[in-house]
Amino acid sequence: MIEHRPFRLWPRLRRWLYLVHRCLGVGGCLLFVLWFLTGLVMMYVRFPALSEAERLAGLPPLQLEGALLGPDEAWRAAGLAAFPLARLRLEMLATVDGGAEPVWRTADGGRPVTLSARDGRAIPVVDAARATAIARRFAGGTEVRYLETRERDQWTLPNANAFEALRPLHRFAVADGAGTELYVSAVNGEVVRDTNRHERGWTWLGTIPHYYTFAVLREQHTVWRQTVLWTAGLGMVAALTGITIGLLRLRLRRRYRNGAVTPHHGWMAWHHLAGLAGGLFVFTWVASGWVSMTPGGWLARKPPPPAALQAYAGERGEFPWSAEWLRRLQVEEGGGLREIEAWWFDGQPMLLLADGAGRRRSLLAGDGAAPMLGEAAIAAAARRLLPGAAIKRLQLLAEEDRYWYGRRQPVVLPVWRVEMDDAAATWLHIDPANGRLLASSDSDARLRRWLFNAAHSFDFPWLLDRRPAWDGLMWLLSALGLVVSASGVVAGWRRLRRRAARR
Repeated sequence: MIEHRPFRLWPRLRRWLYLVHRCLGVGGCLLFVLWFLTGLVMMYVRFPALSEAERLAGLPPLQLEGALLGPDEAWRAAGLAAFPLARLRLEMLATVDGGAEPVWRTADGGRPVTLSARDGRAIPVVDAARATAIARRFAGGTEVRYLETRERDQWTLPNANAFEALRPLHRFAVADGAGTELYVSAVNGEVVRDTNRHERGWTWLGTIPHYYTFAVLREQHTVWRQTVLWTAGLGMVAALTGITIGLLRLRLRRRYRNGAVTPHHGWMAWHHLAGLAGGLFVFTWVASGWVSMTPGGWLARKPPPPAALQAYAGERGEFPWSAEWLRRLQVEEGGGLREIEAWWFDGQPMLLLADGAGRRRSLLAGDGAAPMLGEAAIAAAARRLLPGAAIKRLQLLAEEDRYWYGRRQPVVLPVWRVEMDDAAATWLHIDPANGRLLASSDSDARLRRWLFNAAHSFDFPWLLDRRPAWDGLMWLLSALGLVVSASGVVAGWRRLRRRAARR
């Protein structure tokens, strides 16, 4: 007679739980050590990027003398079917002889368009000689040295969506003693990135290993993306199984020998107890990093379609533009203008002036008066953007809150927030000074704000405003995570050595 032994599920599950954690533990803890250390570096030095303030400061002062093409003439010369949705801005572009010419810049379907504001001539290519003059003017007259022209390198791969269409890039070394390098687009002459020796050095210890943004891997976008998703996913499994095992081995009442709550000693005891104290933080921190990659398109950003943005701008007429008015404007601004941006809103032609210090001023084209945009105009524009959707709430924010805040760049304040009653629960943030749509978010974007930004960076406005309280909290939690992961590496490595010795 054959004896049938009862199938006991829990012992088998527990055995697999231990096997999975041991298999993933050493590798996972090594990754945790890497991520926590590099994350501390990233708190203070981010990947090099050209800020808006740096871009404006590097532009030559606007020269508005003589006849200049107006916004309407510019977009017509570019062959655009309608007033462009992308930014249409007037600025100066350095020439080989040391001078500069005014140009209109915009984009058509992602394709950059640059036109001379004197005669409408298209500028489709900027060679190395002119790029050298542009880089020298941007560097304030400091001597620059041409290095190379190429599509991509280590410093122009991440965070580069904004200038993907502007490749290839000319690279220059600036003789400023700081090891500064500038990247100038060979398509339209824009300076798109700057780096210096300090940033590059610390980034090798921060962002590059943290996000695996090594050029050889980052160039293969799909491979890089899957690498991040899978390593973070396996790290989540390692952390979750570790928390479960830690709770199973913990004894608070019927304790182990000598009254201990853990059966382990030495590094393994550190790993057990620190894992119980900080395991949940480790798991949520890795999981939030995984969420940032929007797996399967989940919580991906969804900008408004072009047709909706055209409707948002409202009716358009002929954009007023005159040489006499420009001369008066230049006198009023004291010669410090760097850029003029033009657009339509609610049937009104708008201009946004920016100087070299980053100060901006909005006015109506033609008479120079300050725009008067009331609540009704903002509400009407929101309805044009999302026809058929009602407005649930419209409020003017005077200070930052949980959804409208800046970490490294200030946000526009005051700002209108319009909460729409559509299927996506869309929120609009609109500049009250000129009607510009600054941001739109749906319920997915706001959920992502909590699952990634809050869980990964603890970027709560009330905490960021109280630095170094934020720094102290991040250092404390990172130190706890390092104890968990480093002790796991040592304990796991010793276990592997013992098993190898027995064999």
